Amino acid sequence: MSKVLVLGGTSWLGGQIAGHAVMRGHDVTCLARGESGEAPTSATFVQGDRDDPTAYEKVLDQRWDMVIDVSRQPGHVRSAACVLGGAASHWTLVSTGSVYADQSGPLTEASPLLDPLDDEVAGPETYGEGKVACEEIVRSLPNHLVVRVGLIGGPGDRSDRLGYYVSRFALAGDEPVLVPDVATQPMQVIDVRDLAKWIAEAAEANVTGIVHGAGERTTVGDLVRLSAEAADFTGEQVLAGEDWLRERDVEEWMGPRSLPLWLPASHYGMGLMDDARSLERGLVRRPLAETLADTLTYERDQGLERQRKAGLSRDDELELIAQLKP
Repeated sequence: MSKVLVLGGTSWLGGQIAGHAVMRGHDVTCLARGESGEAPTSATFVQGDRDDPTAYEKVLDQRWDMVIDVSRQPGHVRSAACVLGGAASHWTLVSTGSVYADQSGPLTEASPLLDPLDDEVAGPETYGEGKVACEEIVRSLPNHLVVRVGLIGGPGDRSDRLGYYVSRFALAGDEPVLVPDVATQPMQVIDVRDLAKWIAEAAEANVTGIVHGAGERTTVGDLVRLSAEAADFTGEQVLAGEDWLRERDVEEWMGPRSLPLWLPASHYGMGLMDDARSLERGLVRRPLAETLADTLTYERDQGLERQRKAGLSRDDELELIAQLKP
């Protein structure tokens, strides 16, 4: 049994990682504010705000076989590495494909990066630069693993991205649904459960270096098709062109009044992340259809008509469809 410290561990991915480590028989501690949820059953929860320099005092008196950090803030990663780096045999940082300077084409782990953020706090507009800075800090540690993840999906997704189409098809039934006309856009989605399991096992196996954590390559068209099949959708998919959507202030990718997962060509690389290295290191991924079916179950539990963090309201969607098909 190893001693595992998850810096986080109460939110979505961090909680899944901690849970898998518990299931593998490890002694798991989660250090977090505890505002995003609860630590997994059988894990020890240590409340700590990483903005506070004393946050790590309760975990300083022991040596850690594995530390796993999901933070995007350079200040948090720097303070943890400085205080705990000498007490950890292996350190994992969960990073992102957003670190790459040119995201328009295929991405490998050796692709050029953005300049690191010269600040301790990253905002939404400097997310990628902030993660580059986090990576630089962790790469100074002797035994480290950096996992650059792509789009994560599955039950519990708080961004509401992947669940948008499957839940909208389920809600619409035999009525029309608006879909961006980007069927050939590359797309990769990794199930949070598969990613978390692999991260926990890779840390346990002392895997080091930089590696992508991304789903199998597919397209938006295939993802939408599988979503419709999972929801038994019998209505019409109404295609809307990218320029038409932008003219009506429909956003790309995520957020309010968006059509999720639609990306500009400048970011197609987020669906073209090389997965060879991760597969060599044991990553196993379930079929996307299974992820979507489980996501729909979660979406039904949350309520298909709830206000979402990503996507169009049904009324707004129908109004746009009426403009396309007067």
